[in-house]
Amino acid sequence: MKTTYRDATRAAIRDAMQRDDRVFLMGEDVGSYGGCYAVSLGLLEEFGPERIRDTPLSESGFVGAGIGAALGGMRPIVEIMTVNFSLLALDQIMNNAATLSHMSGGQFNVPLVIRMTTGAGRQLAAQHSHSLEGWYAHIPGLRILTPATIADARGMLWTALQNPDPVLIFEHGSLYNQAGDLPDDAGAVDIDTALIRREGADVSLITYGGTLGLVLEAAERLAEDGIDAEVLDLRTLRPLDDAAILATVAKTHRAVIVDEGWRSGSLSAEISARITEHAFYDLDAPVGRVCSAEVPVPYARHLEQAALPSVDRVVAAAREAVGTHG
Repeated sequence: MKTTYRDATRAAIRDAMQRDDRVFLMGEDVGSYGGCYAVSLGLLEEFGPERIRDTPLSESGFVGAGIGAALGGMRPIVEIMTVNFSLLALDQIMNNAATLSHMSGGQFNVPLVIRMTTGAGRQLAAQHSHSLEGWYAHIPGLRILTPATIADARGMLWTALQNPDPVLIFEHGSLYNQAGDLPDDAGAVDIDTALIRREGADVSLITYGGTLGLVLEAAERLAEDGIDAEVLDLRTLRPLDDAAILATVAKTHRAVIVDEGWRSGSLSAEISARITEHAFYDLDAPVGRVCSAEVPVPYARHLEQAALPSVDRVVAAAREAVGTHG
């Protein structure tokens, strides 16, 4: 059936709430307003205010409440409006949700799912536009998911809710209007492995989330020049699927990592290091990286677009990796 990323995400929440009475959704404006991105539109009328709970503007407060609910046996889905605002709850996420299982010797688990919007490209300026999922991927005790497709938006949530430990799902804001086909029997999907989205032999383009579309477009443009690019969608940033990363590098012998985060200390740097550590002798060229400019994301559209990864920049990096320019 035809659907959108937004509607697939809503369908995933509805399905989880129908299947498990312990599941509830909480966050800013998720109820009567229908969600800041209209993801929860209609769910309040369907499930009532006990299970679709509007919260005050206090990320630390309602994330902490979600942790408590998870410890008490519930299966909360906490929605944070944007990744930038999640920093107000960083103490709760890092010092509590991520650590309680370890600090209690496995006696207490925190089966909490936190959803948040990430990424730029929508002229929402610096406080609403950054890609900080790489920061969270640095933290042991968390699982980090980045659904880039409608099928993953529909299928990752239920699997995440079965996890005994906290899971953070980063939904790129540019994807909500993305339309496509979803099988009528679509359901839970694997959250452990990366997926090859395009087979290729000349260079591996490694990416995730909101940049998958532009990377696939870049691969098609490279094909016009006779360069056969393979596209790997990481899907899960912690734990990284090292086997899939190393397998694609062993196949093509070249890699370009596309990451909307900043280059310094980025997820792309970690992936590059792992490739160098474990597949150095498979490489025929240095690992390339395409990241955002190291500035707060600008508001002006032409500056915002100049700061972000683009098809042109990915094509140029891939051409450099295979030794062709122009």
